[in-house]
Parts: sequence; C-alpha cells; structure tokens
Amino acid sequence: MAKSQVTFNKIEKEKKRLKKREEKQKKKEARRAEAKENPQGIQFAYVDFNGNLTDTPPDPALREKVEAESIELGIPKKEDREEEEPAAKEGKVSFFDHSKGFGFIIDSINQEKYFVHVSGTLEPIEENDKVTYELERGQKGMNAVRVKKI
Repeated sequence: MAKSQVTFNKIEKEKKRLKKREEKQKKKEARRAEAKENPQGIQFAYVDFNGNLTDTPPDPALREKVEAESIELGIPKKEDREEEEPAAKEGKVSFFDHSKGFGFIIDSINQEKYFVHVSGTLEPIEENDKVTYELERGQKGMNAVRVKKI
C-alpha cells in the first residue's frame, strides 16, 4: 500500500492558516461596524506656539507677525573673522612618510597632533623639523596647511 501524500503536519498548517484568515475577516468586520456606529471622521492634532500638540486650535489673535525679509537662509557670514589673517602656529614634525605623502605635526604649545598632507606643505619637510603652519577643518578633524620650515 502507498502512503498518503498529505501528512499530519501539512493538515495542521492548513488548519492554522484558515483559522488566521477567519480571525482577520472577523476583525475587519468589527472595525467596519464600529466605524458605522461612531462616525467621528478624521481626528486632528494642533500645534501651539510653543510646539506642543493640543486638541484645540490655536488662537489667531496670539499669532506673531514675521517679516519674510528677516528670515535668513543658510549660515550667517562671519565678516569679522574673514578680515583677520589666521595666526601661524609653531610645531615639530613628529612623523612624515614621503612615499605616502602625509605626516603629523605636534603643536609646541598644547602638544596636539595635527595631520599634514604633502599638498599642504609649501616646501619639503622632514621628521624633527620645526615648522610654522595654519589650521583648517578637514573631513576627520583639523589639518595643518601652509606648512613651512622655520
């Protein structure tokens, strides 16, 4: 005799699937019935002048008038800083690899380490050279640029 192709496990999975489908249909019908009994429509949430959510609309008399010209888009310019020349700092080259084209400078005042790329040097530098440099913000932090020997 041949065994049946339908196993007990398959039958149980099919029963569970049908039961879930029936429960889903019952929930759907219950939601529809509730919507017919209680037709409130869309609920609104208002935002007051302080940014808090409320269920009452804000009072238009309390609204502040804002001039469109007074709104600045973007970062405000720092005119005072642009006129000043950045102060040159002094330091010592702690490491420089000519084959890879980068190195590090240690500041003589605060002992901070700054990255320097060969493109930021004005003249060739070696390890243990005393140099002057300026700082610029790079992708990963402050970089030494316009580096030259003392």
